[in-house]
Parts: sequence; C-alpha cells; structure tokens
Amino acid sequence: MGHSHDHKHSHTHTDLKGRNLVVSIFLNILITAAQVIGGLLSGSLSLLSDALHNFSDVVSLIVSYIANKLVRKKASLHKTFGYKRAEILAAFINAASLIVIAILLIIEAINRFNNPKEIESNLVIWLSVVAILGNGFSVLLLRKDSETNMNMKSAYLHLLTDMMASVAVLIGGLLMQFYKVFWVDSLLTFMIALYLIWMGWDLLKQSTKVLMLFTPDDIPVSKIVEEINTLPSIKNIHHVHIWQLNEEETHLEAHIDFYKDITLSEFDEILHKIEAMVFEKYHINHVNIQPEFGKEDAKDIIVQD
Repeated sequence: MGHSHDHKHSHTHTDLKGRNLVVSIFLNILITAAQVIGGLLSGSLSLLSDALHNFSDVVSLIVSYIANKLVRKKASLHKTFGYKRAEILAAFINAASLIVIAILLIIEAINRFNNPKEIESNLVIWLSVVAILGNGFSVLLLRKDSETNMNMKSAYLHLLTDMMASVAVLIGGLLMQFYKVFWVDSLLTFMIALYLIWMGWDLLKQSTKVLMLFTPDDIPVSKIVEEINTLPSIKNIHHVHIWQLNEEETHLEAHIDFYKDITLSEFDEILHKIEAMVFEKYHINHVNIQPEFGKEDAKDIIVQD
C-alpha cells in the first residue's frame, strides 16, 4: 500500500521554462560561433576556451530542454515512473561535461603558457563584451527556476560560469591591450578551468546521490524508525529504503512486523498515521509498507537485497 502526495505545476510555468531555455540556446549558439571565429583570428586561447565553454552550454541547454520535455510525459506499462528522472540525468551529464572540459582547458593552458603567442586583443575585448551581455541575459532568464530545480540549476551554472569567464577574458584582453602581457591569456584559461571544476563538482555529487538511490542527507533513517516503532501494535520496522525519485518525490519503503494478525482496515489506519508523520516531519510523500505477522525474515533496519 502506498501514498502519493500531489505536486501541481501549471503548464504555463513549464512552457515558460522551456521557452527561456530555447532563447538561451540560440543566444549561446551565436556567441559560440562569434568566439570561435574571433579566437582563431586573434590567436587567443582564453577566447577559444570561452567558446568551448559556450559550446558546452549549448549542449547542456539542449539536454536540459529535452529533459524538461521528457519529464512531462506520462507513465506507461513499460515506463512505470515515466521520465521523472530525466532532469536528474541531465544535471549529471551537464556537471560531468563541465569537469571534463575544464581538465582539457588546463592541459591546453599549460602548453600555451610554455609557448606564449601574441594576441589581437581588440577582438578579444569586443567579443568578450558580447558574451557577457548574451550570457548575462540568459542567466537572468533561468535564475528563478534554478532555485528549485536541479536540471535548471545545472543549466544556470553553465551560463553563470561562462559569463564570469567572459569577464575574466575581458580583463585579460584589456591587460594585453595596454600592457602587452600575453601570458595572462593562459593564466586566465587555467583559472576559468579551476572555477568550472569547483562549480561542477557539487552538482555532480548531488545528482549522483539521487541516481544511486542514496538516502537524502537531511533524512535521519534511525530517528524515523524509532518514531514509527512507538506506534501501537507495531513490533518492528525493518528492511527500510528511503530514496529520491527526483527533486519532488521522496519515497519510503519498509516492512512492518505486527504483534498480532490485524485486519486490513486496522492496517489502513496505521498506514495513514505513518504517512502523515513522515510527510509532516521529513517531507516524504510516497510510502509503501509491507505488513507482516510472524514472518521469519531478517529484522535489521537495512537489509541487503
């Protein structure tokens, strides 16, 4: 038996979220194309690295957009949960891509630092300004949704880090223009890459925990077990699993051993009490309990399936 707490989202909000992603995708395609051309013409590695990061933004935004559409599809006989994990998977892919790109940039920055080249700084300056404006607008579009959705947060972080990287490139362009310190291009690339790793790592850990069905950090399993065990007629709660399906659904699955052979209606009353308890205190909104009486099985809280 289980319980499902309704989560109502208006189609208008979801459509707006999708539209904002589309706008951001097209903006980043234009920025990427301009920076690739500008980087090749100017010889700036930091501009090319920013272009590469922008290209990763395009890919991540497309993945986020597809996930945003998939999550709205209904469940079926072959997909009983539907595509509710699509956005978590998108967040994982985006975070992993950030880190991989950052490592590649570090390698290239070290190579370029050992062999600095003269760079056409005027082009670097103007294109970095264009990137700041474009990414800044995209950041504003996604900021609100990033506060409540892991997928949108991953897209938002891609755009925010790229805007900050463009600011660094602009500063580097100004330094090269007025002081002719061309090694700063490699230094900025290295710093951008380190920042990408720092931003991506936390999101990678969060999405991995959800995909691996780990218990959320803020849910104390032992305490929940103690509280449920205090209910009358419950002898023992064991074989407990608590996990997140996505950012909106947290599931509790367990076996409960009863002192006596209770009726189905009595079990329903106890189940409703458990549902109310775990929802109000721990925001667990899906409960699935297997009732038992006199069954010989492992009674440990955690049982290896």
